[in-house]
Amino acid sequence: MVDSSTLLIIVTACGGLGIFLLGLIIMTNGLQSIAGDALRRAMLRFTKSPYSGAASGAFMTTMLQSSSATTVAAVGFVGAGILTFSQSLGIIFGANIGSTVTGWLVALFGFKFNLGTLVLPFIFFGAILKLFAKDRLASVGFSIAGFGLIFVGIAMMQEGVSGFENIITPDILPQDSIVGRLQLIAIGILVTMITQASSAGVAATLTLLYAGAVNFEQAAALVIGMDIGTSVTAVLATIGGNLNARRTGYSHVVYNLFSASIAFILITPYVLFWEYMKPDALAQNSEIALVAFHTSFNILAVFIILPFTNQFADFIKKIVKEKKNIFINSLDDILLKEPRLALNGLLQSVNKEFIAILGHINTIIHDNPTSARMDIKKLQNALDETHSFADKIHLHYKDGADWDYLVSIIHILDHLQRLHERCEEEEDRAVAARKTKELDDIVKLLSKTIVDIIHYNETNQWHKAKQSSKKVASLIHKKMHNYRKETANKIARGEIDVPEGSDRLEAIRWLRRVSIHIHRINHHLNNAILASGK
Repeated sequence: MVDSSTLLIIVTACGGLGIFLLGLIIMTNGLQSIAGDALRRAMLRFTKSPYSGAASGAFMTTMLQSSSATTVAAVGFVGAGILTFSQSLGIIFGANIGSTVTGWLVALFGFKFNLGTLVLPFIFFGAILKLFAKDRLASVGFSIAGFGLIFVGIAMMQEGVSGFENIITPDILPQDSIVGRLQLIAIGILVTMITQASSAGVAATLTLLYAGAVNFEQAAALVIGMDIGTSVTAVLATIGGNLNARRTGYSHVVYNLFSASIAFILITPYVLFWEYMKPDALAQNSEIALVAFHTSFNILAVFIILPFTNQFADFIKKIVKEKKNIFINSLDDILLKEPRLALNGLLQSVNKEFIAILGHINTIIHDNPTSARMDIKKLQNALDETHSFADKIHLHYKDGADWDYLVSIIHILDHLQRLHERCEEEEDRAVAARKTKELDDIVKLLSKTIVDIIHYNETNQWHKAKQSSKKVASLIHKKMHNYRKETANKIARGEIDVPEGSDRLEAIRWLRRVSIHIHRINHHLNNAILASGK
């Protein structure tokens, strides 16, 4: 049985950890509201290579105190085709370095100064700002309050752990051997999976180390496990996700296992180095030594892996192969946390679907098709999933450019669905148009325009695609009246029978409808691009 005093110690320590986590969440949310979009834009601007990506990822994670926010941004950029997968890996590697900053805050200020009481006015001031201020100032208040709660949590953990001196000691944990360190790494992984935040586990480990409940080697092994634990959480979060999200998740696992292997090898040399510098240096500065170890092995791993980023990316691509349905690889619910990133992924999907339909139309109206037929059912499934994803993005007209962006994509999806129906239900109309000599000029013009539009879209010449589609839609509309009149006259003169005449009339109607939908899609694509700011 656990006596009441021991239970109180456990509850206090757990409560402190909970307050620390709460403070970290509040501070992160506040920081993201203050500078999230600006930091993402800056990260994109400076990410030209894996090296600059690593610096950007480290800086963004440091500023936002959230490696998950950095990872989501990287996935969104790749999903929207703005960054290559190799470039995004630099951001992911750098995020690991940025995530070590919380440990430095705890080690430098959490133990050296008794801030638990001193920060209470900051929490009050931050709460007042959150309640009575608006917009950015309210977010500043949220960040201040969260920052204060972090140190209140640390103080409570210290209070609770101080009572563990006779309950938890280094002797009851796995011994300092290869097997023992591996067992502690497993415990570290488990802690991170439970808390969903490696920062909380590192803070708790620092507190145990400060209280003497664990020795340095044990603490180092626990921290290595916590680093691995973040990647396990990332993989679980990407189950059922899109290609880029899954590749990102597996990249986390492989890279963190790589960095953990380096760290595992370095534990003993690192301890010997401190002992060589000064016999008591490690014991007197154990908390600083631990966060320095955490930061050092992450930096070292980044410098080792960066020259081989392309090879690493190829390896991950072999592990996580592309889905058969390539139209929706850019969609994942993880992107819904950032509407602009979700919209970017959505735009990439609808554009892929549009180009596929254009290629299919060109195939069925042209005697010498340059594009293969698409799988109608497969594309319908992709359209359905794209619609479902768009339904999950909830905005308001006050959201400005993002609102216009979403509305434009909704219009595109509507016309894509109608164009798909023209291909699915009325392909015989396309065959009739191809076989009717009087429609040769129109069919050839539409075919050429489709080829041009595909080229313009693939080269981001959206305005030219809009102009070209408008021109052909207008021309078909003008020719339709005379063609219908001539067809009716031929039926009356007995040159063609009624069924053939009806097929011809349906053929020109089909061409007109198709040209209108193509033009409207290009019109809304152009608007979506303008709203996206690309």
